[in-house]
Amino acid sequence: MIIAPSKAIKAEQIVDDLMRAYGQEILQLVYAYVHDKAIAEDLTQEIFVKCYRSLDSYKGKSHIKTWLWRIAINHTKDYLKSWYHQHVYVTEDTYLHTMQTTSTVEQRIVQQDEDTALANAVMDLPILYREVIYLFYFEEWKIQEIAKMLRTNSNTVKTRLRKGKMLLKNRLEESQWRND
Repeated sequence: MIIAPSKAIKAEQIVDDLMRAYGQEILQLVYAYVHDKAIAEDLTQEIFVKCYRSLDSYKGKSHIKTWLWRIAINHTKDYLKSWYHQHVYVTEDTYLHTMQTTSTVEQRIVQQDEDTALANAVMDLPILYREVIYLFYFEEWKIQEIAKMLRTNSNTVKTRLRKGKMLLKNRLEESQWRND
């Protein structure tokens, strides 16, 4: 399909606005799946290209953010199933760190260790639990929104959240027990 010049300019403006509004959130979402900043950045670019190419297929049945998240999740899951991801190994891990301001160096180090342990524990969860925990706690989405995005029942999302929290609790307690 060939897009007329005026439609192309409008589509470019829409995608540009979407990138400004949701680019960082999409990057964080993708990172939650792939655990690698460089790959997450590449996939995020591909997602917005896919969004541009698919803009005429957006029917308005859901909020455009939901539509964009669906593209992002599907594209990322396709990447995770791809030959490249299955057979090419990255030699260096990059972890998500959140620095919070504290009054002493010791408190900052303890907080950083706790944040890293939590982020690692979340990232080590199976994808079913990781995605709902990420969307619920980090993106602050409602259960109904997550269910709609993942095309599943809200009770399934609640169950995955409960099981994911239980797995997280067990893993964090186990790692603390080993450190004591």
